Amino acid sequence: MSQILFKNMNLLDPKWDEPRGGYEVLVEGDTIREVSARPIKSAGAKVVDCGKRTLMPGLIDCHVHVFLTEVNIRNLENVPLTLLTAKSAELMRGMIDRGFTTVRDTGGADWGIKTAVESGLIAGPRLFISGKAIGPTGGHSDSRRRTDYQGAPCGCCNAMVYVMAVADGADAVRGCVREQMRQGADQIKIMCSGGVASPYDPLDSLQYSEAEIAAATDEAKNFGRYVLAHAYTPEAITRAMNNGVRTIEHGNLIDDKSARLIKSKGGYMIANLVTYFSMKERAAQFGMTADMLAKNDIVLEGALRSLEICKKAGVKVGYGTDLLGALQVDQSQEFIHRAKVLKPIEIIRQATTVGAEIVRMEGKLGTVKPGALADLIVVDGNPVKNLKLFLDQGAHLPMIMKGGKFHKNALK
Repeated sequence: MSQILFKNMNLLDPKWDEPRGGYEVLVEGDTIREVSARPIKSAGAKVVDCGKRTLMPGLIDCHVHVFLTEVNIRNLENVPLTLLTAKSAELMRGMIDRGFTTVRDTGGADWGIKTAVESGLIAGPRLFISGKAIGPTGGHSDSRRRTDYQGAPCGCCNAMVYVMAVADGADAVRGCVREQMRQGADQIKIMCSGGVASPYDPLDSLQYSEAEIAAATDEAKNFGRYVLAHAYTPEAITRAMNNGVRTIEHGNLIDDKSARLIKSKGGYMIANLVTYFSMKERAAQFGMTADMLAKNDIVLEGALRSLEICKKAGVKVGYGTDLLGALQVDQSQEFIHRAKVLKPIEIIRQATTVGAEIVRMEGKLGTVKPGALADLIVVDGNPVKNLKLFLDQGAHLPMIMKGGKFHKNALK
């Protein structure tokens, strides 16, 4: 089995506060075989000299949408699945170019695109998929226009139908959850409050009932999966957490009480700050409506405060971005926005070790240790001192490896 030996580096394992010099890392196949502060002997290994740069785990984004290829998701109504797949491939290449070797897709991506990445047909990060995002009639997942009385057209000609599902009542929710898991979902996405990009639901609306949420979490647990919930308000967060949801997505309007509930339940919150800043700055030029942007202003106001509340309550927060379409180039700007509240090493941990816990790959992803998967990046400097090294579309990442294979290697 082929071996690759990384030498002359500063190693940043996120459990440390700073990179440490003098380490070497040996990769064998798709796995890290050895990590040592002493020289590693491996006569047949390909040697990569890191030139005193920082070697660290690949980044994990726990809230992306590789199939939401339009900023105004209404435009997906005119996108066939063939074009959607081509655009998705471009978006995923951008993600791994920026050092994100793992992403959790929170609504849309299916087993087909995941298989294409795993088999090497498309360059992209390791995918954890949710299948279709599930919500009630008139909620954040209802893709129909008000004139679509008989339902939307088939998904092969209208990508909006392909990425979202509507189910009402506990039994229907059970059936829909089972279908997503049959289709290979790693986790289930449900809607518990209104959203920014959906035109007809108020932001503070409570969507799925307690019985519907419980049906989803029960079925997911039975299948060895879990449920993540789109929820902005304390009421939506509370309803979700009290009925078995594991991760809260967004949570911008969280309060102290609902944060303490997440902590007590052992749950996680996945914040997505950059999407609100980027939508405020540029979404109008891509056709996002005034009503949507007004809702965006409301959640933007609470974005940074949500991080402060979660830190105070001890809630583990994952790195997420939730960017749509052309705005996905801003993925790494999330580091910069979080730095207004958090220390750089805290954010790096959110994008590595916490992310690995969220996708239930603790010890396999987000770390540099023997037995972990060889998802690694090399950074031109110390990111703990300068988070801007993650910017510029991966320009400061001369080496990116996923599963022991080079996606990029500019080192000699």
